[in-house]
Amino acid sequence: MYDRWMEKKFISIKQASEMLNVSKLTLRNWDKDGKLPAFRHPINNYRVYQLEDIEKIIRQIESGEKPIRTTRRSKTGARIVPIISIKD
Repeated sequence: MYDRWMEKKFISIKQASEMLNVSKLTLRNWDKDGKLPAFRHPINNYRVYQLEDIEKIIRQIESGEKPIRTTRRSKTGARIVPIISIKD
């Protein structure tokens, strides 16, 4: 298991939020919704993100693609409006 951590580069939730210019809460929500999966550090169980996943999202943003879409729902569960969660 330790070898896997050494092969891949992981960054903290703080570093990922700064790179994507979104809040840490947004990243937690994306993880919960399965839009940007986080891994857990084997010792402290903190969320960590693969650097290549973050870089992929940045490339999509720079190319004009909209990588992560969310749909807001009202309190009754009805869909309201699709919005883009990542700022351009």
